[in-house]
Amino acid sequence: MFQQILIVSLCTFIIHFSETLTYSLRLAGVRLGRLAVAISLTGIILLLSRTANMLQAPLMGKIVDISKFSSDDLVLQFRMVISSASLGTFVAILLFPSAVFLSKRIIAQLEVTGSLPQLFITSVSFRKMKNARFHLRVPRMEMLSRLRIGGIPKRLFFLNILVTAIYTVGVLAALLASTYNSGSSIAASQSSGLINGMATILLTILIDPQVGLLTDKVLKGEKEITALNKVFGLLMISRLLGTIVAQLILVPAAHWINVLVQYI
Repeated sequence: MFQQILIVSLCTFIIHFSETLTYSLRLAGVRLGRLAVAISLTGIILLLSRTANMLQAPLMGKIVDISKFSSDDLVLQFRMVISSASLGTFVAILLFPSAVFLSKRIIAQLEVTGSLPQLFITSVSFRKMKNARFHLRVPRMEMLSRLRIGGIPKRLFFLNILVTAIYTVGVLAALLASTYNSGSSIAASQSSGLINGMATILLTILIDPQVGLLTDKVLKGEKEITALNKVFGLLMISRLLGTIVAQLILVPAAHWINVLVQYI
């Protein structure tokens, strides 16, 4: 059981770590005026994240099956998985300044090589990996002092907390609900797609357009780059808070799913 929990926690860590660091690519693309290149690289990172997410669901299903024949606390194990989401997001926040700097170099190098395979061949070497430590940037306290919500729509901050919480808890709550309702266990376990779909819709309709509009204004020179720095910083913090809220709504969400499947 511990091995499965460890693998799932690692997948969850990768998902939230990589998705949080996509902000660094976007910011680097704006700073270099190469936003289209940055977005294409962001898509690759999100593809890796979705692949890890595909591995997460069947592994979690196996954990649920094993728990039926053991005395392990399933809720506690799920909370450990959610904690790995918080850890992945927190580590990404710490590495964000370094990630922005490295992203600028990757984007510039991609323009020289012209393709991702060639970029990988020319960039991945022992010498360059060894020199990467000289590009590390430690977050400073003054960065936190700039991250006041003033000037940024508060609904953007709180909506991102909600969306992250729903996305983080979706699969876990659905599987937990299947253990509460033996009569509709299959329907409950398959409802994770509906829950994550709701989170994706909220993200696409309410959050991404606002970030896109601000990015466009920065590229046109109508707003300072510091405004975008602030937005991405607040979005990362709201993602971290969202994973904490996920801990609170795990069990209530499972009960809500059970009520929902009774009317389907």
